Amino acid sequence: MQRAAVIIKNSDQQYEGLRLCVGLLLNGVNVEMFVLHNEIACMDEAYRDNMEFADEMNGARFSNNATNVEEYGFRHVTLTEVAGRLAKADVVIPL
Repeated sequence: MQRAAVIIKNSDQQYEGLRLCVGLLLNGVNVEMFVLHNEIACMDEAYRDNMEFADEMNGARFSNNATNVEEYGFRHVTLTEVAGRLAKADVVIPL
């Protein structure tokens, strides 16, 4: 099974990145989503629903932003750890 890493650095692309992750998961791809440097800009019902669906599909969510970890259930990751995870991915999608 393929592994994809989706890197989301721009807050204006967070929803697009999450939807991309959900689409990949529905197609049988293992996905790790990395929201770097920024807090989730708009944690509305739609974002939360898609995030929960990604969790149910065994997608992994990581962030180096403390608020995302503490309030939204992301797993903490350092940039060094991100680099190691990217090396293991078959596909890296930067947004």
